[in-house]
Amino acid sequence: MNYRMMGRFIAQILLLEGLFMLPAMFISLAYRESTAAKAFVLTIVLLLVISVLLRFFCRGAKSNFYATDGMVCVAMSWIILSLTGCLPFVISREIPRFIDALFEIVSGFTTTGASILPAVEPLSKGILYWRSFSHWVGGMGVLVFLLAVAPSSDRGKGFTMHLLRAESPGPSVGKLVPKMRKTAAILYFLYMLLTVLNILFLLLGRMPLFEAVCTAFGTAGTGGFGVKNDSFASYSPYLQNVTTVFMLLFGVNFSCYYLLLLGQIRSVFKDEELRAYLGIAFCSVLLIAWNIRGMYASVGETLRHAAFQVSSIMTTTGFATTDFDLWPSFSKTILLCLMVIGASAGSTGGGIKVSRVLLLFKSLRRSFLQMLHPNRVQVVWNNDQAVDEKVVESTNAYLIAYVFILFISFLLLSLDGFSTGTNFSAVLCCFNNIGPGLEAVGPTCNFSAFSVLSKLVLILDMLLGRLEIFPILCLLSRHTWQRSIR
Repeated sequence: MNYRMMGRFIAQILLLEGLFMLPAMFISLAYRESTAAKAFVLTIVLLLVISVLLRFFCRGAKSNFYATDGMVCVAMSWIILSLTGCLPFVISREIPRFIDALFEIVSGFTTTGASILPAVEPLSKGILYWRSFSHWVGGMGVLVFLLAVAPSSDRGKGFTMHLLRAESPGPSVGKLVPKMRKTAAILYFLYMLLTVLNILFLLLGRMPLFEAVCTAFGTAGTGGFGVKNDSFASYSPYLQNVTTVFMLLFGVNFSCYYLLLLGQIRSVFKDEELRAYLGIAFCSVLLIAWNIRGMYASVGETLRHAAFQVSSIMTTTGFATTDFDLWPSFSKTILLCLMVIGASAGSTGGGIKVSRVLLLFKSLRRSFLQMLHPNRVQVVWNNDQAVDEKVVESTNAYLIAYVFILFISFLLLSLDGFSTGTNFSAVLCCFNNIGPGLEAVGPTCNFSAFSVLSKLVLILDMLLGRLEIFPILCLLSRHTWQRSIR
């Protein structure tokens, strides 16, 4: 295990986190929020000191860097980012309990949007900004950002690839261009471009600038932290429709946008995952709109709420225009299914991912055909290309780990005595990085009533879900450390 190389990288991550806090500090100063400003100043100084010390003690690091190092480095980076990122909440006393502050910032960085706060409007502007900006940072990944902007000197062979693979969502990470650093830069360019477009469309709807920026951060990262207690209910139909469209856009694999820039429109429309993603969303909207007809004043309003919630849940954003916990069981069941499916691989959304669902169905079909024709060679195809057997195996392994973690977490949460629906939806929405669940954790409620143990379980679930399970499991596995000691 290359500890010094990981230490140097974590030092860069902490320095970058301190730089990310500067706008929140300036916003606090602009609004004369002295307590919040001091909290950010103290945290930034602490991050700078830790970064310098790590850089000093990890000097002379060897350049060798392997897949295991990459997974451990990513997992440790996200944990350390969260432990330090929650400090402004605690120091400012706006979220005085450390476990609650940690839950909030992990929910932010992992783009979950689950909150322990009963009301967000009393928060200072600087804290609100940092809370929403954590979504934007976590959406594409802070490590991907660092790979995109940092100089490539002193890196070992495979350094960039192993980190990008460990942090990026989906069954596998491919290169948009030959160099992975340029791939990371392209991803963030597209990410920033869509974010800016989102802000402009929100401003056209007369949303205040501060709210537009925070909302765009939550939409881009598919996070769902809002600046209003009612999330999106009080905004105009135009703003709701704009957000519906952009949530769907951020749930698309970003490689599709790169292909569009290259003019390969036919390749985009032939993409199986994209067609399945849009098809599932469209069918879900129609079914829910049919099921909730009569609950709203007009067909247009019904379709607007149905489309917004489908877009919000499927992309794991978590915004809400209405209390969907009051919808009929059929509609809530569809939403629960969408929580599991999630968005596309290579997007900022969570869940199992549409590409994995497709691969699982194709793998199941192949197994069935092999039972009928044992001597025939069966290959799994995707976009007219044979899928590597390692990808199929890793997808199956992911599903096994997913179900096992879901079961254990659900069992541990049941110790708190909440209803089965509350516990199951709480685990589901945290593990899939969605935000609101059903019943006691519905869109009008929060997670503050859970015990410390349950909050720790849900924090771990959020990290497991965002990092696609295996980096965290690698960090927690004794085999990883036994191997490094040898």
